[in-house]
Parts: sequence; C-alpha cells; structure tokens
Amino acid sequence: MSHESIETLLNANEEWAQSVIKDTSNFFTQTATGQSPKVLWIGCSDSRVPESVITASRPGDIFVHRNIANQFHLNDDSALSVLIYAVKVVGFDSSSNGYTSLTVVLVGHTHCGGAAACLKAAKDAAADTGASQPDIPLTRWLSPLIARVQSLDLSACSESEALDKVVETNIMMQVDNICKSEPITTAWADPNAKKVTVHGWMYDLSRGRIDELVYREAQA
Repeated sequence: MSHESIETLLNANEEWAQSVIKDTSNFFTQTATGQSPKVLWIGCSDSRVPESVITASRPGDIFVHRNIANQFHLNDDSALSVLIYAVKVVGFDSSSNGYTSLTVVLVGHTHCGGAAACLKAAKDAAADTGASQPDIPLTRWLSPLIARVQSLDLSACSESEALDKVVETNIMMQVDNICKSEPITTAWADPNAKKVTVHGWMYDLSRGRIDELVYREAQA
C-alpha cells in the first residue's frame, strides 16, 4: 500500500473518531473498559463482507472471526479459541452465574473466491484422476470443502448455479461443525446455557442482503 493510501486511511480514522465523539462523547472511554457483544460472527476474509458495515453495527457489537471461505475446522485452534471465549467469557453473565443470550452466525457469501477455488479443484480432479492438489496452505485449508464438493452432483448446474450450491453447502457444513464442537455441545448440555443459538447466513453481494439458511438451538 502506498504512503498516500496509508495517509488516506489514517485521515479517515481521525475523521471517524471525531464524528463518534461528537455524537457520543464518552463512547471510546466506555468501550475501553470492556466488551459484551451478544453475537459471534464467523465469516469470510473477503473485503466485500465487512460485518460491522453491512449490519450497521458499532465497535463492541460483534465478536468476530474471519478466514478464507468462512471455515470452521474442528481441529483449528484459532477458531475454537474464539468460540470458547465467546461462549465462556463474552457470553457469560457473572452476576447470575449463567449464560446470557449468545448468537453464533456462520456467514458465507455469493461470488466467494474460496468456494470457486474448491469448485475448480474438484473439476480438475475429475478431469485428471491422476492429478494431485498442490501442497500449499490454501489447498490444505480448503481440503475438507474440496472433498465435499467432489461428492456433489453439479452436472446439471450452470457455472453460477454450481458456485451458489457450493457456497450453500459450505455454510451448512460449517454450521454442522460448529454444532459438533465441544464449546457448543457443552453449552447446550447445561440448562443455564440453552440460549446459545447457531445460524447459517448467506450474504448476497448483488443485493447487499443477508438470508438465513439454517438455525440450530439446544434440544429440550
């Protein structure tokens, strides 16, 4: 990034901070004392899907974890650490020794580059059964989704339809992983923690709208 671009960001930050103070003079002193968001957003690193912007939220409203293609691997210490912190610290009400309402949202989006990479990898593998995927970080990261895409029947789909199906499949797959994770199963086993819910959302870049695909909660 050029020096000019850096200056643009810093100047924009200064203007933003001044506007926030003008609207709420003690906003930053309050947020500096702690956080208590009721939403954990697990989304994609894509620059077109900034959670605070598309939900008109402010600092302190959303606890966030983002990565390529909004994955939640059950062996990913980074994602698990965020989820554990959200459930046991951010979502915990010490005054009542119980959980407050915590919403976990797994958010995918249309035109996802990670999903497109998985679709291409699956097509390449089908075209040349002897070919192997390159051993690079991105391929290793996406390997579970690539395997899932290979199991899908996309023969009757157009390219755009196939990509949308992969994005939807990915959302469902990651929601399933979240629901299988220890922090969620433990929370749902605790009668004081049954307000923890998990949602699968898709953000449509062409409409700027979020659609809910799936909703999960503790079973009575």
